Amino acid sequence: LANTGFLSLCAHGRVSGLALEAGAAVSHATPVCDGQTLRKGTRCLGVAGDHLSRYLHRLLLESPAEPAVLQALTKKVLTQLKEQCCYVSLDYEGDLWEKESHHPARFQTPDGRWITLGKERFCCPEPLFRPELLQHSCPGLHQLAGQSLHSVPEHLRRLMLGNIVLSGGSSMFPGFPERMCLELNFLFQGAGVHIEVLANPKRGTAAWAGGSMAASLTSFQHTWMTKAEYQEHGSSYVHVKF
Repeated sequence: LANTGFLSLCAHGRVSGLALEAGAAVSHATPVCDGQTLRKGTRCLGVAGDHLSRYLHRLLLESPAEPAVLQALTKKVLTQLKEQCCYVSLDYEGDLWEKESHHPARFQTPDGRWITLGKERFCCPEPLFRPELLQHSCPGLHQLAGQSLHSVPEHLRRLMLGNIVLSGGSSMFPGFPERMCLELNFLFQGAGVHIEVLANPKRGTAAWAGGSMAASLTSFQHTWMTKAEYQEHGSSYVHVKF
């Protein structure tokens, strides 16, 4: 058993830092120090990929496109549409009102029909930074990251500011790393630190890659629960062992 935030850091070759995970069901900000998750600093956001897919569907249904095509979209096709066409804006308010910035993209459905996206392309991922768009009252992921960092001692905070890693499929939107970097630098302006966000091209599966790396460490071999231990103590022993 391992925390996915720690595993995401492992995938980036680190055992200390702040993991910002945006997955399918939930998003997290997790501070980790020397492989130990700092639970009091962990923050959770109830906005992730599945919510964004449904939001995209709602946005499209509000557009003047053919409703019959849009109504028939399955969850799988919506996910493909989101992943292929959407991106994070670096200036959401400006892009929203500047029609020239609504660069259209076309997507062909499996049955051969076409859907054209305009501002929906950058409106779709915005709830990660503005959960109020989905009627959530919690702060955005960047603000939760700030809260998480402020919850740890200052000497650890400086270490983590230089080791912020992104992971999860919903962090794969073009523009997401740049926007997160802009937002965090704004939150910590005056702190005398320039924040860099680490975004591995394969960060969508970072937790899995990190798990493989952690399990291959020689130190990890001492943490196995053996078959003999399982047979002697039963399945509840997992809570003792780990």
